[in-house]
Amino acid sequence: MQTRIALIAIIVKDIKASTKVNNILHEYGDYIIGRFGLPYRKKGVNIISVAIDAPQDKIAAISGKIGMIDNVCAKTLYSDC
Repeated sequence: MQTRIALIAIIVKDIKASTKVNNILHEYGDYIIGRFGLPYRKKGVNIISVAIDAPQDKIAAISGKIGMIDNVCAKTLYSDC
């Protein structure tokens, strides 16, 4: 199956939502290349970027599930390579 490389940017506005985000990322862990998270205390948010190599439908599922969590925003950037 053909895969794509993508970067999912996630902003968590409520720390209580982090558990749900982490559970979804764990569920798709086989596709994750790397992950980087920063707590931005000044604004009270957590910023997470996830590099992923997965089939298109898996990337959409991850981003969609995370984006449906209250107080969480997710956007995906796809490589054209």
